[in-house]
Amino acid sequence: MSRVFGRIGLMSFGGPAAQISLMYDVLVRHYEWLSDQEYLRALSLCMLLPGPEAMQLATYAGWRLRGVVGGLLAGLLFIFPGTIIIFLIALGYIFFGDLPAIQAAFLGVKSTVAVIVLQAVFRLKDTALTGKTSWILACTTFIFIFVFGLPFPLIIFFAGCYGYLSSQNSNPLPLPAIRVLPVSTICFWVGLWILPLVILRFFDHEFLFGIGIFFSKLSIVTFGGAYAVLAYMAQEVVQSYGWVTAGQMIDALGLAETTPGPLILVIEFVALLAGFTEGGISVAILSGLIALWVTFTPCFLWIFVAGPYLDVIASQPRLLAALNAIAASVVGVILNLSVWFILYVLFTDIHQIDGIALPLPDVQTFNLSALYFIGLAMVLMLKFRLNLILTMMILATTGCTLSLLGFI
Repeated sequence: MSRVFGRIGLMSFGGPAAQISLMYDVLVRHYEWLSDQEYLRALSLCMLLPGPEAMQLATYAGWRLRGVVGGLLAGLLFIFPGTIIIFLIALGYIFFGDLPAIQAAFLGVKSTVAVIVLQAVFRLKDTALTGKTSWILACTTFIFIFVFGLPFPLIIFFAGCYGYLSSQNSNPLPLPAIRVLPVSTICFWVGLWILPLVILRFFDHEFLFGIGIFFSKLSIVTFGGAYAVLAYMAQEVVQSYGWVTAGQMIDALGLAETTPGPLILVIEFVALLAGFTEGGISVAILSGLIALWVTFTPCFLWIFVAGPYLDVIASQPRLLAALNAIAASVVGVILNLSVWFILYVLFTDIHQIDGIALPLPDVQTFNLSALYFIGLAMVLMLKFRLNLILTMMILATTGCTLSLLGFI
């Protein structure tokens, strides 16, 4: 089993959709460890839970096969390759990221990601916006977050409440009897989750404690997939905390798209950069480890506690109605990320009006090279159907070459 999930971890490029498809081919079609119905029910559960759904799906599959040990092994193997790669890339970025050729290469990567995020909006639109109400939710969400900077958790809360209360079906199925109440499981995993926070508070390390608290909060409100989470994280770490710049956040997202594992591994890159700025390489490593710990430990908690209730949780009408409302709002959240991302790629200097979050770019700082790169990425991906990794490699190489030749 470890070989299989290790291989999945190494091959899991391309975001949640590609990763879920890969696991279906391996776990259902090739090894037949799960049936089609079991796999789909597990996927429904993971999409209801906060956190990266692909990683949680791998954890659930391992749990079904070998219990808690199997779930731990599958989940850790899914994220381990990407974690190591992100760490090495972050070190290179910290020490060499200011070189003009490297910046030009990143321009190619960021241009590709801009197209990817826009594609995500259109894909989600087709599945999440199924009626007038969902369109209103999406548009309202975009206005509130883009213009007024309304916090993502508040948006999720109100959208979920609206969906839950407006559900036409108020007769949920009864929970089945579970042989062992998961109280001990909850206490154990919650204890593991908050252990670093208690230690950091005891030693009064304000910065690392702040990292732990923020990414713990992120792990609770991460409904709606990776791009929704990244939109919230970009809003907070750039504007509220000032841990990284908008350019660094965009670079982080670009790197996460090029590595295996869940896109949420971008949190490691952000934490490493923030830690290095705060106190050098030692604080950077501690910051990255804490961010990983408080982000992924709750994922095991959700699966090991909710797993026995799979069939019923995935069929609760009010819960599903709340999820549908959240999904509609998430389209607006990701649209905000798309516009924010493209603005910061195309313009060097962006201001905000006092009292609101509406970004106003300085037209004199328009980057024509970035526009060309975005256009090239669209042609390669939409017309010639090149995959994400190949497109990024072409644009990064092109950017680096043009910089060395003095054209950028």
